Amino acid sequence: MQEVNLADFAAAHADGAFVVDVREPFEYVEGHVPGARSVPLGQLAAVAGELPRSRPVYVICASGGRSLSAAQFLARAGIDARSVTGGTGGWARSGRAVVTGADA
Repeated sequence: MQEVNLADFAAAHADGAFVVDVREPFEYVEGHVPGARSVPLGQLAAVAGELPRSRPVYVICASGGRSLSAAQFLARAGIDARSVTGGTGGWARSGRAVVTGADA
């Protein structure tokens, strides 16, 4: 498991990274990284088997705490998980686009 900064995550995102947002649904709807899959932290174990093992999985939350825990869990499950430091809050503060709504 490793942590990545926002600049490295932005580059990976631009290249089509697989992103999992582990915040609660109401947080996700308020704004998330485009293309991020919503999987609340409490449901992560149930869907871990559906996540790719052939490429990195970038895990994001509001600021980096939940994503770090989630990435550690996924790494123990054999997934190349990377926690995004700064989270969606840092992503938005850096001027990068966020989308709102459950299906966006």
